Amino acid sequence: MENKTDLKQFFINQFDEFEKSLNGEKSSHFHHLRKSAFEEFRKLPLPTQKDEEWKYTNISPLLDYNFSRSAKKTDVSPDAVSKFLFDKMEHSLIVFINGRFSSELSKLTDIPKGVVIGSINEAIKENNPIVMKHLAQYAGFKNNIFTALSTAYTIDGAFIYVPDGINVADPVHIIFLTRAGNEKIITQPRNLFIAGKNSRISIIEHYVSDEASVYFTNAVTEIVAGENGIVDHIKLQEESINSFHISRMEVDQERNSNFSSHLISYGAEISRNDFNTRFNDQGGECMLNGLFLINGEQLFDAHTMIDHAKPHCKSHEHYKGILQDKSKGVFNGKVMVRQDAQKTNAFQQNNTILLSDNAVMNSKPQLEIFADDVKCSHGATIGKLDENSMFYLKSRGIGDEAATAMLIHAFASDVITSIKIEALRDYIEEIITKRFNQ
Repeated sequence: MENKTDLKQFFINQFDEFEKSLNGEKSSHFHHLRKSAFEEFRKLPLPTQKDEEWKYTNISPLLDYNFSRSAKKTDVSPDAVSKFLFDKMEHSLIVFINGRFSSELSKLTDIPKGVVIGSINEAIKENNPIVMKHLAQYAGFKNNIFTALSTAYTIDGAFIYVPDGINVADPVHIIFLTRAGNEKIITQPRNLFIAGKNSRISIIEHYVSDEASVYFTNAVTEIVAGENGIVDHIKLQEESINSFHISRMEVDQERNSNFSSHLISYGAEISRNDFNTRFNDQGGECMLNGLFLINGEQLFDAHTMIDHAKPHCKSHEHYKGILQDKSKGVFNGKVMVRQDAQKTNAFQQNNTILLSDNAVMNSKPQLEIFADDVKCSHGATIGKLDENSMFYLKSRGIGDEAATAMLIHAFASDVITSIKIEALRDYIEEIITKRFNQ
């Protein structure tokens, strides 16, 4: 308990200094929201395993450190960023170093007129009306201490706005590169993606590090898919193995909108991902796919919620995990079908392969249905690689490692193939190949 109190008190003590660093921005409309979030942060306890939502996720290793904001500017060469590119800079790229926008390393290409892609820090300073309308409206900080912390200390993140009727043909690649060195720093990317009516965009949210340092990423992403809008979102998490990653994504879906999410995660000592989407009108479609690869003593936790608040909507959720050594995985997926949400079609599945007798997976798929004219299903499987398949491959002269890698690729393929960007699919395939020494 002492460590938990110390960490919380550390952030409380830092707020006065943070306010002073804002200079004139303290009088802005958004800063009033910061202060409200800070008061909520002061009230809320840090989660423990006695809390149902954190039952299988022990965050005590996070509480061993006091994480400070990185004050110094970190010089990063383009070569350091290029190793995380998968398309030779063919797409638009915006880069954040230790949580702050880098105009020198960013590059925008073929952006349609009216589309805004850049730093949310600048948008807040300019009192951008789109930001003022949407920021912190979906990821509420009441009863969520990490969102309260993010809102109170919001400095920078990615802001994307696509006006009505605009199709952004090429994906936008956002890289959050953390270089902590010997410091123990916290970065808190605050992202806002707004897709207007009849618009379309693909966004890659990419968290990386080229060090094995200890740091804390506390990220919040809010997404709005307007009427008939199409948003394809990919999150790739390949951070330091000694880091901590806690993130939340909140999605607002309007009439006939289509939102797809693809999470690929294999970094961080502890990684917690809360992904929530809500249908606010009829005819929407949603896909939540995930693939996590963990080993050593890593912990991965995915908590998802698909809220069918309106009728005639479809959702498809499929998370897959591959666990090695003493790693631990958690999947808690909930699909809520409200009373008026007739003609709902919802599918949810979680499949996990354990490559070690010491790996542990806790899976809890859930359906809460209050309507009677629906088609809903859910399920979960946890087990080892299929022995018959292994025997078949080995009987044809394929060694253990190669056979394991082939079956792992086959297991992961339906999640990977759902990603539409070919260069990114190849990048992920290479990650799996290296991990399993094929």
